Amino acid sequence: MPTITYFSLFFKVFLLFVTILSQIFSSRNHYFVILLNFFLYIVNTLPTAEGAIEIAISETPITLHGSKTLVLGYGKIGKILAKDLCGMGACTYVEARKYADLAMIEGHGYEPLSLGELKDNIHKFDIIFNTVPSLILDSEALERVKKDAIIIDLASKPGGVDFEAAKAFGVKVIWALSLPGKIAPVTSGAIIKDTIMNIIKELGV
Repeated sequence: MPTITYFSLFFKVFLLFVTILSQIFSSRNHYFVILLNFFLYIVNTLPTAEGAIEIAISETPITLHGSKTLVLGYGKIGKILAKDLCGMGACTYVEARKYADLAMIEGHGYEPLSLGELKDNIHKFDIIFNTVPSLILDSEALERVKKDAIIIDLASKPGGVDFEAAKAFGVKVIWALSLPGKIAPVTSGAIIKDTIMNIIKELGV
């Protein structure tokens, strides 16, 4: 069995492990929840952002530098992804719902885009990264996407794209699930091991 397959199984077991622990300890140990969220942030976010960029580079005939990119959502992955894209010279737009997030986006030097402005501007972008785990790119939005653009959906199931509509409009969509185990299995595995050992240490087991 390939290493990545082993890692994927291990990663699922790890998620089950931390889910059970969070159910047991979250009500009694707020610090445990903070620790758990911090490590899961590292495990998921950094490899996911790097993996998304790797896909964008390999699946498009243009450089990221100078391209118009859109990040949908300004959560953990959205923040890291926007920073990395901007650092590579991409013209980086970030969509968010909250005014506080839009202000932060502008403060970091990205172009803010509210949800209400999305459909009127979506035709401008070469590469669209979605991190929102609910339908945000519906039929109406997808109809306006450039035909040579690519959408990379990083959201967990059910995803944020109407895949049937995208197919009908000829829009290329890559649903990039489980990127940490595919892109950086060694690093992700090491972080997971350290996470488990630290959780056990913190709980005094």
